[in-house]
Amino acid sequence: MKIDFTLNGEQREIDVTPMSRLLDVLRCDFELTGSKEGCGEGECGACTVFVDGKAVNSCLIPVAQMQGREVRTVESLASNEMLSDVQQALIKFGGTQCGICTPGIAMMASAALEAEPNASRARMRELMAGNLCRCTGYQLIIDAVISAAEARRRHG
Repeated sequence: MKIDFTLNGEQREIDVTPMSRLLDVLRCDFELTGSKEGCGEGECGACTVFVDGKAVNSCLIPVAQMQGREVRTVESLASNEMLSDVQQALIKFGGTQCGICTPGIAMMASAALEAEPNASRARMRELMAGNLCRCTGYQLIIDAVISAAEARRRHG
């Protein structure tokens, strides 16, 4: 089945089994390996991508559902080979270790900052609750996201 959709700003078409997982198509067919498979059950958030602007677990979605839609992966966060403010903050604050969860966390943090740019630390923890990290604990991740939010407010 041919699926037409926008992927990171480019119109794409792929002939694929319609029930293939979006995660597998992104990683294997388009070689966008930023999104990771952590659990394969939609529990960890490592495979988070945006579909029509909404954060979703790509391990749960058949690619057939992408017909005519817009998909953005973690690769879309960087611009002109410059990491996004969220990605830079995660590095600066040491909010990354093994890297499995990091792409999903960066995507969810970006979505959270767009949705609630003035979220309190407690609220940001709630917004990020669907992303599991087994290495860092969450303090450094939340510190990074709050820092990115503060920088956005300072720089308009």
